[in-house]
Amino acid sequence: MTPLDDQQHAARDWFELLRTRICTAFETIEREAGSDAAFEYIPWDRTETDGSHGGGGVRSQMNGKIFDKVGVNVSTVHGKFSPEFAASIPGADVDPSFFATGISLVAHMANPHVPAVHMNCRFLNTTRRWFGGGADLNPAIAYVDDTDAFHARLRAACAAHDPTFYPRFSKWAEEYFWLPHRNVARGVGGIFFDRLEDHFDAHFAFTRDVGEAFLDAFPALVRKRMDQPFTDEDMAKLLEFRGRYVEFNLLYDRGTLFGLKTGGNIDAILMSLPPLARWA
Repeated sequence: MTPLDDQQHAARDWFELLRTRICTAFETIEREAGSDAAFEYIPWDRTETDGSHGGGGVRSQMNGKIFDKVGVNVSTVHGKFSPEFAASIPGADVDPSFFATGISLVAHMANPHVPAVHMNCRFLNTTRRWFGGGADLNPAIAYVDDTDAFHARLRAACAAHDPTFYPRFSKWAEEYFWLPHRNVARGVGGIFFDRLEDHFDAHFAFTRDVGEAFLDAFPALVRKRMDQPFTDEDMAKLLEFRGRYVEFNLLYDRGTLFGLKTGGNIDAILMSLPPLARWA
């Protein structure tokens, strides 16, 4: 692997900085709730099939009073795609070598009234280069005002860059975060984007704004709902909803597939799974 170029360095460094800021924000919420829960940072290395070093990352996980289980992973990996997988990746059919750096977050909450959430941003290089990512809200018990607030913040982030982004990317999220075998949505949507190619500076700026929008919107929703009383019936709804979340991530999620196909860290790849779920 050749040394990282300026674009790769910039993307990696920002994803790592965003990870630190998010973990600090979530730990602050735990302190406000009287908990001393903190993230555990576990580094991992990736090995290529030929035994060479293929990069790695850090798996960050916390189990607390408010955050039942939250993982915030960063990774920077490189190597060669398998011939079968390379055929599905833009530019990899020319040369199977790749570089990928990104952040991936999933939070499962202890209170059924606080929505679960997913966010990721990534920069992938083959013979082509592009950004992808998004954020989506996954409440077991949905509140219209929470959904509207989350979407409004993402809409504003999109509008600062391109008036077509929010209509395109929110629709893409609706289509992507869908369980066809149950004919239901995984959550209440957000945005999903991929293959923002060329124009590095503009697309990197947009990707950063998605991260900032998440950091602004989600902690506010947690604080709004985290002390709300709940019943056994509410908890049953949460556990059944988590079952659907598991089904989506194991059957359809692109990030899970990418991690498994590229020899990623299994614990990091599957950190999106909740600590408890129920299938009635």
